[in-house]
Amino acid sequence: MTPFDLAQRFVGEIRELPGAAQHPFIQWAHLLCSLGADQPDETPWCSSFVNAICWMLRLPRSKSAAARSWLGIGTAVDLSNARPGDIVVLKRGTNPASGHVGFFAGIDPVSRMVEVLGGNQGDAVTIARFKVDDVLGVRRVTD
Repeated sequence: MTPFDLAQRFVGEIRELPGAAQHPFIQWAHLLCSLGADQPDETPWCSSFVNAICWMLRLPRSKSAAARSWLGIGTAVDLSNARPGDIVVLKRGTNPASGHVGFFAGIDPVSRMVEVLGGNQGDAVTIARFKVDDVLGVRRVTD
């Protein structure tokens, strides 16, 4: 099973819970990043989700909740050679420390948008589109 295959199973199934309720999967994923058992599901969890998928498949992982931590994991791959399940790291806004991470799902060369399967996209696991220009790197953690 590939990271993409496993992550797809969570699309539409995992989302932040309203109010004081916390989603147990998101909290467990935060634990894999040393955030603590009481971390709310509103804490940014894109990297926690990628860590959880990689943990389940016994693949290398960043062990960090920081999206950009994935830039040092696995092997760098050019976006033009990305395949579903590769890890895409994106910049977000103007803060050089902020970012977003998920699994490559495809690219539309006409609109210059990359499709990313990830957590914390609209408070859920979804496939969302991002500007190709926001891609900081693509990493492959499988053979």
